[in-house]
Amino acid sequence: MKVALIYNKDIHGVINTFGMQNKEFYNENTVKKVAQSLEKAGHNVAVLDGNKQIIERLENFMPSVNEGEQMGMVFNMAYGIQGESRYTHIPSMLEMLGLPYVGSSPSGHALALDKILTKIIWKNNNLPTPDFWVFNTPEENMESVKFPVIVKPKMESVSFGLKVVYNQEDLREAVHFIVTEFSQQALVEQFIRGREFCVGLLGNSPVETFPVLEIDLDGDPDAIQTVDDKKHKPKRKVCPANISAELSEKMQKISVDAFKALNLRDFARVDIRLDEEDNIYLLEINSMASMGESGSYPAAAKVAGYNYESLVNKMLDVASVRYFTNTLPSNAESDKKGKVSQTARMRTFIKTRQQQTEKFLKILVDTDTHVRNVEGVNYCSNLLSTELSQLGFTQEIYPQLEVGNIMYFSNSFNPEVEYLIVQPIDNRVKLAKHENFHEHEQYLEGTGIWENKGGIAILLSALQALKFTRNLKKLNIGILLVTDSTIDGRYSKAIIQQKSEKANKVISLSGSSKKGGLILSRSGSALFRFETKLLKKDSPENVSSTAMNFNKTLAAITDISRNDRNNIIAPFDIEFKSNIFKMYAYGSAGISVRHNSPDILAGIESKIQKILTQQKRSKIYQVQFEGGLKRPAMTASENSKEFYKSVQAIAKKIDVRITEEHRWSSADICHIQKEIAKIDGLGPVGEFLPSENERIIRHSIIERALLLSLILKA
Repeated sequence: MKVALIYNKDIHGVINTFGMQNKEFYNENTVKKVAQSLEKAGHNVAVLDGNKQIIERLENFMPSVNEGEQMGMVFNMAYGIQGESRYTHIPSMLEMLGLPYVGSSPSGHALALDKILTKIIWKNNNLPTPDFWVFNTPEENMESVKFPVIVKPKMESVSFGLKVVYNQEDLREAVHFIVTEFSQQALVEQFIRGREFCVGLLGNSPVETFPVLEIDLDGDPDAIQTVDDKKHKPKRKVCPANISAELSEKMQKISVDAFKALNLRDFARVDIRLDEEDNIYLLEINSMASMGESGSYPAAAKVAGYNYESLVNKMLDVASVRYFTNTLPSNAESDKKGKVSQTARMRTFIKTRQQQTEKFLKILVDTDTHVRNVEGVNYCSNLLSTELSQLGFTQEIYPQLEVGNIMYFSNSFNPEVEYLIVQPIDNRVKLAKHENFHEHEQYLEGTGIWENKGGIAILLSALQALKFTRNLKKLNIGILLVTDSTIDGRYSKAIIQQKSEKANKVISLSGSSKKGGLILSRSGSALFRFETKLLKKDSPENVSSTAMNFNKTLAAITDISRNDRNNIIAPFDIEFKSNIFKMYAYGSAGISVRHNSPDILAGIESKIQKILTQQKRSKIYQVQFEGGLKRPAMTASENSKEFYKSVQAIAKKIDVRITEEHRWSSADICHIQKEIAKIDGLGPVGEFLPSENERIIRHSIIERALLLSLILKA
């Protein structure tokens, strides 16, 4: 299952800093531990910052599900950034977006965070809670207050602002502090001398109670646990608490009733005070119980039989059952004994090495690999060669003078390979317009990063994961690095065909569309050049006729593809110059044709010749038309469709979205024989930008590397 773990890190990711600011944040090590716990159970996890960009981040990671797809979940650890009822902000947004999540609803969080409303509801449900008073200013009448009391903000947690006072003067000072420091009402609550406990709750129907945990106050009935205690010197926790079974059961029952009274969901922690006569008093309930390892909730869960990983995944399970009616999230990556599977180990390995993968990708992107920049292309090829040699690959070099050297790598002496990976490294962007690597939180940008260089980084990451799990030596893989892709494989065509004849399946790692498209078919390409020149220079009208004919001919040729879904015809580099006084006129235009079969191309060429027939007899101007096929069309063969089905099954198990796609652009894989099973588009998810730049979704490097490693391993 795809699980988006949301927490708060960048508190400046807002339009304005305004209102009450949050003081409660998760340690990043805790967030990392929760994410790792989910990953070890086989889930596809992305850690996201819950600020104003969260909608785009979620949409990139878990887009709208198609029929038959498993819906992802959000594991919400975001306390909010600012404003009142901060716990409600992410859940409210998730409700609007239509994304299921772990934890209570916005209304449940709002009630639990508002300690005054909580106590009113509990009292209305005959649940025991200390008497209380509410003050807006320190000047209000406080005659009715019975001391000692504990003063706290009405909408804060983690013991922020707690203070026990014994007289009216100190009370006014404490109320003033709360009102000014926290910009909210002060809750003044009868202080219960005695012992302090908490009860962890997990689930919905039924609600599971953890063993009662006691906060060790060293026998001091007047002691409390402050925020400094929790952060710097946590009180010792005793679990199960040293109380009678009857009292323990009573605390657990009252806690469940308190949870249900506020209509909370999935998990919570109830804080309790026990007076010196063993009377139970509900203090508050934390609807987002801390997952910090030193916290009371994980400590009590451990005594209940949950280690940290099983607790995290149980929390996900109970939320999933609540949403999807007795359906637990897919956990296919763990075996029956609970051991972490190879798939989960590979995912963790790939994710752990993400920084190194991106560093390698940056070097590739920052190097200009224009097809005619032989030095730059060879530099990148040699970088990959060095990495592959460390993985046990040997190389063959096909020297080229006009473009970079074509290179073939193999991890076996057997010329027959199970998989041939055909990957270009050159591009058509010259140095002047080259965009260097640029890093965003969600995206990586730069020339070639989507079209080919991201695919190279994914390939290397997948092979390293296979080596880590000791699978690489068992496999027979060939890698063909192509350096003339942008000139239609002029030099590599024969090599591609030769190597593919020895392969069972062929893969190419071009960038994938945002829908996760894997390319089973591509259009073929043909290029033509149409030229015209004025011959009869005895009249200005002939200049006009030449110009008119040039434009009409281009329009007629382009019109061939109108309303035809199997071809696209587009002129480019159009130039026409004329002068009626000097009596000259000449023009030229390139004509690009994308076609989906040889028959379609033959039909287009026949129609073009008919258009040109009359013009060739003209005595006023001369016309010339030349060119032809550059790459054939790649059709989706039955073998390719079967290959796609097997990839689809793997992708479903690891929650990576793929769809079948036809791409109108031509590529090197088009040179491979029709009957060979082949798939393109296994590179990172991304797109071309309006400029010469490209970008990819950062997380897709991890997803696609794992998918590729499992395809090669299958």
